[in-house]
Amino acid sequence: MTYQALWQSLTDQYDESEAKDITRLVLESRFGLTLTDIALGKVEQLEPADEQLLRDLFAGLRDGQPVQYVLGEAWFYGRRFHVEPGVLIPRPETEELCHLVLAGLPSTWKGTILDIGSGSGCIAVTLAAERELASVTAWDLSPHALAVAQGNAKLIGVANDHSLQQPLKGVVFRQVDALNAPADEEQWDIIVSNPPYVCEQEKALMRKNVLDFEPPEALFVPDEDPLRFYRAIGRYATKALKAGGQLFFELNERLANETKELLAGMGLANIIIYKDQYGKDRFISACK
Repeated sequence: MTYQALWQSLTDQYDESEAKDITRLVLESRFGLTLTDIALGKVEQLEPADEQLLRDLFAGLRDGQPVQYVLGEAWFYGRRFHVEPGVLIPRPETEELCHLVLAGLPSTWKGTILDIGSGSGCIAVTLAAERELASVTAWDLSPHALAVAQGNAKLIGVANDHSLQQPLKGVVFRQVDALNAPADEEQWDIIVSNPPYVCEQEKALMRKNVLDFEPPEALFVPDEDPLRFYRAIGRYATKALKAGGQLFFELNERLANETKELLAGMGLANIIIYKDQYGKDRFISACK
């Protein structure tokens, strides 16, 4: 197997540039091969066991599996997260959401954060790692996602382990349905969520490897009620945020103004829409 043969085997699904990027990622992540190693032909010098592993990895890629699932990992905010089928793959846009939340918090901030619909735990774990004195809680309905998220909290060193003797903040995980949140009163300084927001009718615009392998319940909402999660979480936030507390969402750029109107109608204030790195309306914040 040569580097050229490997990336060319992926061109049925990816353009040449992306096929090369994926191939280099696999070679570096699993076999420690740099661009220099590739240029020196070290792909062709792998041990038989590594060669078989490489064949297996590329068989998964040719079947359409996202490279993150094939490798079992995704990088997010400079940290390696475990991911697997059944858990949404973290996106670069969500890194921007974390940055938006963190921008207003000094390094010594000791407040409370709730991440609703945590998935792999990328938001909750990142916020806990970046603001070590904060108390972070993460909700998800999926037991599988919660198990993966808890594993990531341990991997990155922000698990809330009550068996330890020393005081520890970290992330607390709970199985909660975002559409049926408890009747909390003034508990959180910040609520953040990247809920499902892709309309069913938008499936035609999405890649097959996303549609075939990523969990649809973490992506899609009915065309007739695309703001269902924003409505439910917004209502919860009006009760559960402390006075002056903030709500942050990642959102569907096509529904940014409708989301703003929804939150304003609930009495939330200082509502701001933010653009992502591609110039799309991707985030929104509001205050109680």
